[in-house]
Amino acid sequence: MENSFRFYRNLDCAYFPCHKVENEEEFNCLFCYCPLYFLKECGGKHEDKYGIKDCSNCLIPHRPNGYDYINNKIREYNEEQIDKKFNR
Repeated sequence: MENSFRFYRNLDCAYFPCHKVENEEEFNCLFCYCPLYFLKECGGKHEDKYGIKDCSNCLIPHRPNGYDYINNKIREYNEEQIDKKFNR
């Protein structure tokens, strides 16, 4: 994939790729740290390790469609919060 506002592959990173993947060409570095970490139910593959969310086995932010997935999840979360605040 070509680098853009939705996808970025950082070949200069000392840790690239930071997860084992089949196709490094599709590894997205845009969200090096996942913005969904704060969500209890983010939809990703995570484990609770002594009260700490371990996302080591999750590839959602690193997939080519990770940008769209993450933005949709944040939008859903924001809508839920507005609904709660205004009792919708």
